[in-house]
Amino acid sequence: MNVVLFQPEIPQNTGNIARLCAAAGCRLHLIEPFGFIWDDRHLRRAGLDYWALADIQRYLDFEAFVQANPEGNHYYLTTKAPRLYTEVPFQPNDYIIFGPETRGLPPEILAINPHHNLRIPMRAAARSLNLSNSVAIVLYEALRQQGFASLGVEN
Repeated sequence: MNVVLFQPEIPQNTGNIARLCAAAGCRLHLIEPFGFIWDDRHLRRAGLDYWALADIQRYLDFEAFVQANPEGNHYYLTTKAPRLYTEVPFQPNDYIIFGPETRGLPPEILAINPHHNLRIPMRAAARSLNLSNSVAIVLYEALRQQGFASLGVEN
């Protein structure tokens, strides 16, 4: 599986997600610009000693990411989607794409393939979930659907 963060803003979230991806055996794709300096101490601290396990790819912009990763399904997480993330049969080479914490994915990205826009259900009064929590929810559903095969778990 592949996790993609489009212009992440909070270093602690990015560090937590890098740790999550390292533990789950997933590649993390980071699309610039970031809302922090790459060597930020909060980023490093949130990732703890998992940085050596992390498989991270960085891109200067969204177009560079798309050109480098044309294969697999690209799913876009947004609070505006009618389709739930649990309605998708995730495949090992899929990409789950998340937007920046304060504004989410821009309309031009969400318009690429609206059928692939997904949401996590929550109460109407709630605006959104924390980014690292959202990644964990969707990533582990995708891994569960695949029997946690990438983690060496036998059913």
